[in-house]
Amino acid sequence: MIKLDHITIKVRDYRAARDWYVRLLGLKQEFELPNSAAALQDDSGFTLFVEQATSNGTEPPCVLYFQVEDVEAKYRDLIREKVQIIHGPEKHFWGYGVELQDLDGYRLRLWDEKSMKEKGDDT
Repeated sequence: MIKLDHITIKVRDYRAARDWYVRLLGLKQEFELPNSAAALQDDSGFTLFVEQATSNGTEPPCVLYFQVEDVEAKYRDLIREKVQIIHGPEKHFWGYGVELQDLDGYRLRLWDEKSMKEKGDDT
């Protein structure tokens, strides 16, 4: 099982982007990280993160989030395939998982439901 379920796009003004997507497309705000990002969800549960871009311009323009069956096992598979890994399974602001780059330098974050609940939740 693999499922694309989140995407992050970098924007000039995350509040203006949040308001635009909510007002014009009817997305619902799931949550907000003050002064940095808002999570917006469509009717099928797909989440769009609008994240404040930094001025240095070194960050990727978008990040794709894939839910996998077992993030630890997928990480081992990726290592065997010599995929460019940014970091192995660990906790970050977005939760617990693996981050890697595709052939064109786009970032992908992989996670699984069980690990996210056990290792990625601060509550």
